[in-house]
Order: sequence, then C-alpha cells, then structure tokens
Amino acid sequence: MSSHREAPEIASDPVADNTDVYAFVSPDAPDTVTLIANFIPGQDPAGGPNFYRFGDSVLYSINVSNAPGANPDISFQFRFTTDIQSQTTFLYNTGPITSLTDPNWNLRQLYSVTRVQGDRSDVLGMDLATPPCRIGPRSTPKYDDLANAAIHSLPGGIKVFAGQRADPFWVDLGSIFDLGDLRPFQNLHLIPTAAANGLNELQGFNVHTIAIQVPIEQLTSTGARPDGVMDSTATIGVWSTASRQQSRVRNMGTAPQDMGPWIQVSRLGNPLVNEVLIPLWSKDLWNQTPVNQESQFLQHYQTPELQKLLPVLYPNVFPNLAAVNMPRADLVAILLTGIPAGVVPGFQNFTSATQADMLRLNVAVPPTQQPNPIGLVAGDAAGFPNGRRLVDDIVAIELRAIAGVTLPLVAPSYKPDDAAGQLKDGTMPSPTSPFLASFPYVGTPNEGYAHQFAAA
Repeated sequence: MSSHREAPEIASDPVADNTDVYAFVSPDAPDTVTLIANFIPGQDPAGGPNFYRFGDSVLYSINVSNAPGANPDISFQFRFTTDIQSQTTFLYNTGPITSLTDPNWNLRQLYSVTRVQGDRSDVLGMDLATPPCRIGPRSTPKYDDLANAAIHSLPGGIKVFAGQRADPFWVDLGSIFDLGDLRPFQNLHLIPTAAANGLNELQGFNVHTIAIQVPIEQLTSTGARPDGVMDSTATIGVWSTASRQQSRVRNMGTAPQDMGPWIQVSRLGNPLVNEVLIPLWSKDLWNQTPVNQESQFLQHYQTPELQKLLPVLYPNVFPNLAAVNMPRADLVAILLTGIPAGVVPGFQNFTSATQADMLRLNVAVPPTQQPNPIGLVAGDAAGFPNGRRLVDDIVAIELRAIAGVTLPLVAPSYKPDDAAGQLKDGTMPSPTSPFLASFPYVGTPNEGYAHQFAAA
C-alpha cells in the first residue's frame, strides 16, 4: 500500500499513520494547489460504537519546501480536540445527525489550523468542525450535506477540510505480498495459471483526510505565480508528518499526560517508498528521519530489491532488467531530487541537489482535462511524479519504473523489457466511492450500514 501499516512501530499507532499524500494544481480552481494527507488506515465503516477519529495527542503537518535544502519552509499544522456531549450514553449518536451542531451527535471533533513559516506562526482557523463518520441511513441520512458543511473558508482564499473519506488508494495487496504474484501476470510464472483481474483490497474501507487548498502564490518562494514551467521557482516539495510529544505519563484514574518536544513518528512524501524500497529493519528509523537526510538510504534507491526480484519471480521475462548493474540514477532523480530541465522536453520539477523524499509539484503545469492514470510516463505532465493526483495509478507507475521503463532517461541505450511497460496489479479505483469534481475531491466515505470489501 502507499503507506498503510508500512513499518512495525507505526502499525501499532494508526491515528498517527500517514497512508497517502497528494499534491496537484486544483482542476476546477487552477490558481490554487490542493494538498491532501490521509491517516488512520483500514477503517471498517461499521466500526462502532467507538467510531474513528483523529488523535488529540498527534500533531499533523503538511509541509512545503520552496527553496533549496528541502526544509519545511511552510508547514500547515493541525491539532484536534474531542468533545463528548453526554456522560450518560455509550452511543456515538442518540438520533439522526442533521447538522454539525446537532445535539444527537455525542462525540465531536474540532480542530485548529496554523501556518508556520520561519519564526512566524499564524493561526488560520480555530474550532473548525469535522463531520461525523458515515454510519448509516438513519444516523447520517444526508451525509454529503454534513461533509459540505465541514468545508471551511479561511483567510487568504484558503479552504480546508478534515474528516472521514473513502480510501482513494487502490491496490491488490493479496497478490503483491504473496511473493509478487500479480494476478494479470500469473501466466508468466514457471507454473502457468490463468490470468485474472486484481482485487482492490482497500475498496469499502475508509481513511481520515486532511485537505487544504491554497492559492499558488502563497506557496512559492517569491510570493508570486511562476513565469512558466521552466521557472526554477515553479517547483515545490510536499510531504506530511505526524508527531507525538516525547513523553507520556499514565496515572491511575486520570487521563494520560503528554509532555516534552514533538517527535516525528511518521512521514510520507513519494508513495510506496517505505513499503518497497526501505528494508524492514530500518523502516522505523526512516519514519523518524527528516526528509532532507534521505541520503543515508540512497543505496536502496540505487539498487532496489524489487529490481532483483522481478527476474526471479518471472523467469526469462526480464532479461534486460536482470543484466542491469548500474546504480538507478533515474529513480534517484525522480524520487529524491526532481527531474532536471532537458531530460523530459518542456518539463522539469527539480528542487535541488539535496536528496529528499518529497512529492515535487511544478505548479506552472496546468491540470489535464483528460488525465492519464500513468502520468508523466505516459506523457501527462500534470501527473505523478509531478505531484500526485487521486487518479494516478501509483502501483502501475512505480512497478514499471523499477522494472526499467524510466532507465533510458539516464541510459539512452538501455531497452526496457517488453513486459516492463505492461506491469500492473489489475485493480482500479473504487466504483462505489468515485472521486469528487471539487474540493476536497476524495470520495464520500463508505457507509457502515451497507459495506462491501475487496471487489474486483
């Protein structure tokens, strides 16, 4: 998965677990950028009576780097507070919830948004309401109205939303972690079997989304719109983090007390990095490491384990990949520095020579009217690895990149194996919770009363 339960320590702390990060020029408001960070993976929609919520003791941040060095030049920080209305009921709600202030809603969350830039900290919003979880037709009968009411307008033309959404990622976990047995390519194994469509194991599950839409000029180092795609100030780096205070003290009969400095416990920039590139023994260390110290993990980008496994899992299918004995400079550029000008005609999203795991978004590239899910690899410069849109098929893109499709960018004489350009897990976005045409774009959460999992 992009970052669902990807490391031993964070798997036991789901409210602090980054699952996905997205950054794209807003298709319906192209003078803005939308930044999305998802948390709390694998939510069963029927998970009552203690339905899911953000962690009151977690500091959630969406970070933007707009200058060399891959520092968090701008951070949007989110803190949540839970308010239980009644001391006499075990129920999440005691009747239909028809508004964000409905007395029937027993457990509510409010939050603040703070913009941190250098030594300056500005509170953009306080006591902002989240919507309830989507329970069922009696409890949350007009859920879209509740969600829309939780879209808040902040000073400076900023919009924000925080609450439950359908998990927008799609992946066939059952096949990938069964020793890479991708269902559409089963017939390429030593023992042929019938090819089949993949099963999206995340269909029917929910996450908690933090989404913020910001005018472009508020994110660039110059405070202005860039002159064009080749403008060196046009690219920003984006990643999210979750932090906890250093110490927690528990005393009998009282609520735990958190104290001390904030310590990063989870991070996410480019999708699938901690899952697929970082070895198991260092995944927890990776989660705690600042993004601009990624050079200590460089060898795993240069010689990815999956590159070695593909020729073993699919004998005689990847002979050219099996012969590769050079460090993967293409993956280092795509994931750690950005693509310099001159590599892809008319495009660049280079940040600096500092190796850092960030989504890199060139904000001067306009949205595509008909997005190609394979993104930049298929000629759609508005897609991954130029930022990341909800529609981008990350599993297919990164499988193909590791299999050698992007290697000719740095080794023009290399010819990718025929199968490399066809790799996929055979899944598609959930048809039951389609993406929205406007902010916050992530689909309506799956309903607890009627839920279905793992559809083809």
